[in-house]
Amino acid sequence: MKKDELFVIMGVSGVGKTTVGKLLADTLALPFIDADDFHPKENIAKMASGMPLNDNDRHQWLLNLNGVLLEHQKMGAVLACSALKEKYRDLLSSGLKKSLRFILLEGSFEQLKQRLQARKGHFMPAELLTSQLETLEPPKNAIKVSISHTPDEIVAQIIRLS
Repeated sequence: MKKDELFVIMGVSGVGKTTVGKLLADTLALPFIDADDFHPKENIAKMASGMPLNDNDRHQWLLNLNGVLLEHQKMGAVLACSALKEKYRDLLSSGLKKSLRFILLEGSFEQLKQRLQARKGHFMPAELLTSQLETLEPPKNAIKVSISHTPDEIVAQIIRLS
């Protein structure tokens, strides 16, 4: 594993993308980027009201994230981003001179629902979990890790499998 790689910690809401992403970034001494920080106010309001985002809602957000990845491609970074569809991942990867390493965090519906219901202060309501799971197109070439492990164990597994 190289220290200048670009990683995308991906999956539906509630899998722990931010927690695992920050820990992986700290472990590898890479910058951490949270895709949620790049959502426009309209997207946040839409999700907070219980409405799922569509492809049009996500398009500019993904372009902005691609720009951030282009800026970080020499030094590497860890991005926490849902990246639910293949075309979203293609957009994130566009123009990069190195490939993105996708890490798919997976859990059962019940695990995810419990996590979302326990989460405080986040704009994504638990009611949108079903639409996210329906939208998810699991990548063929991703490292897949179960959220049944602790964050430290997940990061160790990512490093071992990378």
